[in-house]
Amino acid sequence: MNKKPKTNKTVPVLCGMFAIVLAVMVAALFFGGKQDTAGFTPPPFDAAAVAGVPEVPESLGYISPYQEGMGYRFSVCGNVVMEGSAAAVYLTNPAENEVWLKLRVLDEKGNTLGETGLIKPGQYVKDVTLTGNLPADTEIKLKIMGYEPETYFSAGSAILNTSIGDVSQ
Repeated sequence: MNKKPKTNKTVPVLCGMFAIVLAVMVAALFFGGKQDTAGFTPPPFDAAAVAGVPEVPESLGYISPYQEGMGYRFSVCGNVVMEGSAAAVYLTNPAENEVWLKLRVLDEKGNTLGETGLIKPGQYVKDVTLTGNLPADTEIKLKIMGYEPETYFSAGSAILNTSIGDVSQ
């Protein structure tokens, strides 16, 4: 009986697949991790930022809406009132944060009406200039965005739904 020994073709196939997977992983490390930053312009810091914690009139509903799992804390006015084309928001970045903050005011459709520059920990910005003087009861959204220092990577964002308040209240 002359039997030919069986050859196991599974091992060479697995080795070949492993080599391909390893090559793809190495290529991803060298080429996939690089980002095209040529088109990125970092947002500026807000020139109106003030060091400290603001004294905010009670009627503006100054709140700190922190929830478990959020990457940072902030405080802002829930009752936004207009002073000409400036909306009083009192965006505050607490000193214990390790992120830079920015606020964007959006209309009902998500269009940007105005925004602050970046605010460092331990600073606040009282007002944000909007595209016009919005009447009381105009629905708006306050989008607060966190940025990791130096890299400008997102640290998350929060959106608060509110409306323009009546300045006489």
